[in-house]
Amino acid sequence: MSYKTLDDLADGQRVLMRVDLNSPVEEGRVRDNRRFTRHAKTVRDLIDSGHRVALLAHQGRPGRDTFVPLEQHSTILAEYVDQPIEYVSDTYGDEALDAIRGLEAGDVLMLENVRMTDDELPEKEPEVHAESNLVQTLAPEFDAYIGDGYSVAHRKHASIVGFPLVMDAYAGRVMVSEYEANSSIANKEFDGEVTMVAGGKKATDVIEVMTALEDKVDNFLLGGIAGELFLRAVGYDVGRDIGDMDLYDEQFEKNLEKIQHMIEAHPSELVYPTDLAYENDEGERVEVTVSDVKNKDHDYLDVGADTTSRYADIAANSAAVFVKGALGVFEDERFAHGTTNILEAIAACDGFSVIGGGDTSRAIEMYGMREEDFSHVSIAGGAYIRALTGKPLPGVEVLKQANEAEITR
Repeated sequence: MSYKTLDDLADGQRVLMRVDLNSPVEEGRVRDNRRFTRHAKTVRDLIDSGHRVALLAHQGRPGRDTFVPLEQHSTILAEYVDQPIEYVSDTYGDEALDAIRGLEAGDVLMLENVRMTDDELPEKEPEVHAESNLVQTLAPEFDAYIGDGYSVAHRKHASIVGFPLVMDAYAGRVMVSEYEANSSIANKEFDGEVTMVAGGKKATDVIEVMTALEDKVDNFLLGGIAGELFLRAVGYDVGRDIGDMDLYDEQFEKNLEKIQHMIEAHPSELVYPTDLAYENDEGERVEVTVSDVKNKDHDYLDVGADTTSRYADIAANSAAVFVKGALGVFEDERFAHGTTNILEAIAACDGFSVIGGGDTSRAIEMYGMREEDFSHVSIAGGAYIRALTGKPLPGVEVLKQANEAEITR
């Protein structure tokens, strides 16, 4: 069972599209990011096909500083679409309905932050959300719904799972490209070794991915918090909290059973750091071999040169490489070597490559690399993790369900 895409959508329709433009907000100002460029391509395709387009999106959560209206988002997106986008400070009230009914072919409308409605945020089953006021009010105004917000497809929110049950529904360009690339590690066969870079601060997420893919991956290149936790489990004096640090001990205890399972069941697939880097009292980068660490007294911020070289060689000779988490604190140039060198090795190789969303993908832009040198650079976080672990995404499943329902009608 699959979903319909924009290639199946007849021209000149009234379409409601869910996108994800959620962005960092600094002092009330919305920051540009790659989500705008990705969704702009879908919007441009719809404009060129003569559709009338209304966009649903969210920003932040109630009670947070990032919970702001979408007026700035419409301005940023318009620059990439290369035409004005009308903004309306209403989601499904009279003002919004009037603006929707006034759309002409090729027009684009940005509705207000959908999380400012009572119906959106509660996690409910699609059948329940399909009966909400939000869905029941907006659905009759359109010919089709387009799900393009892959990075929120792991949520059971009204605008994501409610509409496909009551409307003709399609997957947008972002949805298709993200889903196919991110689920490939679970669904595709590769002619050669599959490697995963397993780093970052969220060791619990990384270890969950590792255990889910234990029979799919030939090399787990360990770094970040997860790397230290695995080293601790095999007897090295790292992977512990120091001072007021709160990164290691709790995650170690929570994941110890899974860590031990991986060590026992897949000893040859786990590739450990042999050296680590820290900041000394003079603010300089210093490297130490893991075996020389006695009573951890430094926060290790990167893998060392030997580890970086070994990891780069393995990645460069792999048929496929998936990145989940950075190898160090790359925001600081002194500790970016591990992350940037592995990314440069992946970019230069001929294999299939997927770079996870969030911080890791940001390193590509920060250090002047080109997105086109990778097979796919994801804009998703939680949905990326679910796809890697083979778990279904509610926002994708409802699009498949909508297609199946149409086929059987």
